[in-house]
Amino acid sequence: MKKTSRSSHVRNIGVAAHVDAGKTTLTERILFYTGTSHKIGEVHDGAAHMDYLVEEQRHGITITAAVTQAQWREHLIQLIDTPGHVDFSIEVERTMRVLDGCVIVLDGVRGVEPQTETVWRQRARFKLPALLFVNKMDRPGADFERCLASVKQRLHVEPVPITVPVPEVGGVLHLIDRTLIRFIGEQGEQVVVEPCPPELWERHRALHEALALAAAEVEESLADLVLSGSEPLPEQLRAAIRTATLAGTLFPCYGGSALRNLGVQPLLDGIIDFLPSPLDRPAALAERPDGTHEEVAMTPDGPLAALAFKVQLWDGRRHVFVRLYRGRLAPGDAIEFLTADGQIRHERVARLFEVDAGKKTKRDLAEAGDIVLLAGLRFATTGDTLCTPGQVLSLERIQAQDPVLGLAIEPAAGTEEDRLVEVLDKVRQEDPTLRVEEDPETGQRLLRGMGELHLQIVMERLEREFGVGVRAGRPSVATRETITQPSVAEALFAPLPTPDARQPDPMARAVVSVRPRARGRGNLVELQPRLLPEGARFEETHLQAIRESIAIALASGPLQGAQVLDVAVSVDEIELFGAGSTPATTAAAVGKALRKALENAHPGLMTPIMRLEVVVPEPNLGAVLGDLQARHALIQATEIQDDQATIRAEAALEPLLGYANTLRSLTQGRGQFSLEFERFDL
Repeated sequence: MKKTSRSSHVRNIGVAAHVDAGKTTLTERILFYTGTSHKIGEVHDGAAHMDYLVEEQRHGITITAAVTQAQWREHLIQLIDTPGHVDFSIEVERTMRVLDGCVIVLDGVRGVEPQTETVWRQRARFKLPALLFVNKMDRPGADFERCLASVKQRLHVEPVPITVPVPEVGGVLHLIDRTLIRFIGEQGEQVVVEPCPPELWERHRALHEALALAAAEVEESLADLVLSGSEPLPEQLRAAIRTATLAGTLFPCYGGSALRNLGVQPLLDGIIDFLPSPLDRPAALAERPDGTHEEVAMTPDGPLAALAFKVQLWDGRRHVFVRLYRGRLAPGDAIEFLTADGQIRHERVARLFEVDAGKKTKRDLAEAGDIVLLAGLRFATTGDTLCTPGQVLSLERIQAQDPVLGLAIEPAAGTEEDRLVEVLDKVRQEDPTLRVEEDPETGQRLLRGMGELHLQIVMERLEREFGVGVRAGRPSVATRETITQPSVAEALFAPLPTPDARQPDPMARAVVSVRPRARGRGNLVELQPRLLPEGARFEETHLQAIRESIAIALASGPLQGAQVLDVAVSVDEIELFGAGSTPATTAAAVGKALRKALENAHPGLMTPIMRLEVVVPEPNLGAVLGDLQARHALIQATEIQDDQATIRAEAALEPLLGYANTLRSLTQGRGQFSLEFERFDL
């Protein structure tokens, strides 16, 4: 596809939502109406263009973020369809990191759902402007205005309605242009625009007034017009709403039904009208190796700065998705990057591709603002910043959550042990939320991930893509440790004297105190010890060694060797014994005292606490509530709406293992639930 040369005519956007809100169905319509694809593939038939993995077609869900491109109104839209299931939230996280804007899809019946809130927080972290698309407005119980109210209440932002769905006439009412847009033809591809009938306009006049008032708050010149009862011009409204959308104070909202081909083309217009081009986004901030910072302006001139945001095996070979923030990149170019552990690596780009879901097309040049796929990089991984040699920078890295569930695994055939280790390493490079560990007690290999579905998909891929059969044990829940009481401990590190009389004997003494912190606050290290004897001095190397020693001690707690969380550590006193108190000796004394303090502080084991939302038919509510209480879930709210009951609760993860089967049994297959990791707690 020919790329426009003007960055102002590019839109890098993602589509995100709660699972089953209709993201992929919407993306399929976008590709069809823009002429990118010539037929609409349906998710329920396993034929969606963007769900190209066999596992996605088999399960009917999106598992991996898929990149594609489309042309609309002489603009290039680079689009990423993201998963909705919480187990694959890393795909949303790293996608949001490299986008300029996004479309959040809502279910017209259920409004804002738990995963909607999750992707909204991810969007907010990167300050991405967003459009809202209220989907499934053809379904019984769908209510556009109720969805707007749930956005305001649960997301705490101001949704501005642009199109109001009118399913009974097969169209939408455009509140800016005051027109009725109908979609006819077999696939809704023929758009008919006509003046809005007066009676229909009167029904939705209040929404138009809300739109005008929202625009007037942004643009002072519109305020006098609106307050005097005059009608602003459509161009004035669009300009004001664009300004506010880019600033993140307003969020344009569209209604329709992707499955029924209703309201998608106006949403495409909204993507062009209201979402930013790469030039509209603030400059990225990068860190130099010496710790100073530099702004990276979005320009094709200047040294290369590109963020690797995803590693993917393609036809068995390693490929890396990157977003260019500055400069140009061509096949054969040499690059440098700083790894997570501080090493500088040199590599050379072999080939460069643009991507359309599961297909890739060779490309000769990429420049700032582009999202492309690179082949030939053996070491670059998620979060690395690819740079021109000699001008290394680091853009903000992509953060991956720690896994909460583990499986003991072994190859189905005993001869495939080495092969399993090799393919696990490849899959782990693709997915930063996967961990492969060894159980120190049993020696078993543990595969850790974000949930049961996540691990199931990985096992299926191991067998299908790599031909490695795997046997798995029962899922085990990841744990963390903390302390419940303050404690102080003293330790003297004095190993056996050295046989060489010319060498000073290693010795150091430390006093360390620990105290518990509130859940989710993380660890705090206070390093301002009183030094003995009086007049003793510390080198920076001592402090660095002590920090490393504390990190090692907190990585393995006294109960099960799990990571210690929510603890404040204070090094209160250190006694030095001349030249024998080297940085390593001092650090060993601090580590010994810290381990003793943790043991004396009544340590406790923490398990993952999940946010749970269950939607069931009202007649099944009592049975489902009873089952949840038997699993020691803390019920926070119960709502009944249109014969459907929604239960919101918190529960430990372990009692919820296998809950999908129980819920199906209790509701004759009509119940559904979603889980989201909340915190580790006692």
